[in-house]
Amino acid sequence: MDQMNKTEVIEFVLLGVTERAELTGLLIIVFMAMYMINLLGNGTMILVISGSSQLHSPMYFFLGNLSFVDMCFTSVTVPKMLSNLISGKKTISYSECITQLYFFMAFGSADCVFLSIMAYDHYVAICNPLQYITIMNKKICLSMSAACFIISILNSLIHTLLVNRLFFCKSNIIEDFFCDLTPLFKLSCTDTVNELVIFTVSPLVLIVPFLITLIFHVFIISTILKIQSTGGRHKTFSTCSSHLIVVIIYYGTLIFMYFRPSSSYSLEKDKITSVVYNVISPMLNPFIYSLRTREVKTALKTALQRIFSPIKRVEHLPRKG
Repeated sequence: MDQMNKTEVIEFVLLGVTERAELTGLLIIVFMAMYMINLLGNGTMILVISGSSQLHSPMYFFLGNLSFVDMCFTSVTVPKMLSNLISGKKTISYSECITQLYFFMAFGSADCVFLSIMAYDHYVAICNPLQYITIMNKKICLSMSAACFIISILNSLIHTLLVNRLFFCKSNIIEDFFCDLTPLFKLSCTDTVNELVIFTVSPLVLIVPFLITLIFHVFIISTILKIQSTGGRHKTFSTCSSHLIVVIIYYGTLIFMYFRPSSSYSLEKDKITSVVYNVISPMLNPFIYSLRTREVKTALKTALQRIFSPIKRVEHLPRKG
């Protein structure tokens, strides 16, 4: 009987950000704009880092990886949401939902781990500057990056396989704009083994990286406060301040979304929070890093000059006749 109920769910209905039909046109414009800004910002960051020799350092190597992950993270959910808004449909097939969940969790987990890796990189650079080149060598950086993706893939695989075993016999309506663990649990009529797993396995790629990130920043701030000159403190803090802002925004929304009492759940608040860490946070990251990091601003300015200088030369060529 349970198996029959499961096979009856061949697709889910995504309610989206809002059910107000009059806002559809505005939502299409807003989310399309944010998605394009995300791709442009993070894509530019990757190109600038790879094309500028002064940014070929561990810190910017990990920043390039983070930009790639942010692009993919948003691309998992936003295009499908835009497609549904434009077509007027609200459905997603069962296989598409499971696939979306897998990649959403994989790239979301990678975001968490890369943020902790970048915190470690800042810790070594500020607290152990004389050993930085030795500790953060190319082999170590590549190994840490590979480990990040392996951990993320395995974590996502575990949860996706368990979700695939659930029986959905209550409803097929997901009160969100993408397939996530929490709304799928609400539709399930089987045991809660997955909920147990999410509170035992998920901390390995969410709470543990967050605690590691927090501990490293405590050491960093402690070291900065020991610097005698005000100028030296300001210069050193500016090195990691952009990363700290990104960490606060990303983890703040995630903790609010997944680690709060069930009695405080609100559908509207959850949707807004989902938009923040799905769309807004990945979109803002390249701007936060580029506006607050002098090396990135310099490299970006140089890249833009290379692009536009040939155009200016063509414009100033004498016209025949």
